[in-house]
Amino acid sequence: MRTTLITAALLAAFGAAVASPASAAPLAPAAVAAPADIVSTVQMDRMERRMERRHMERRMMRRHMERRMMHREMRHRMMRREMMHRM
Repeated sequence: MRTTLITAALLAAFGAAVASPASAAPLAPAAVAAPADIVSTVQMDRMERRMERRHMERRMMRRHMERRMMHREMRHRMMRREMMHRM
């Protein structure tokens, strides 16, 4: 959420700088800076923090389960290969 707001503010600032007429004077460094009313410190409320944490937990759990299944499949293949060699 925070990154999308910051990205939108930056795009708006650069869009304003690029959209200036061709006859305008060369861009000064101040023209690139975003207006003060667009950029502000964004604080997540409790619900957003909770959702973010749950999202991260789900991602970590999914990765954990994927790795676990991969190891399980590898062990299974190794045991099967050993069984076939014994025959």
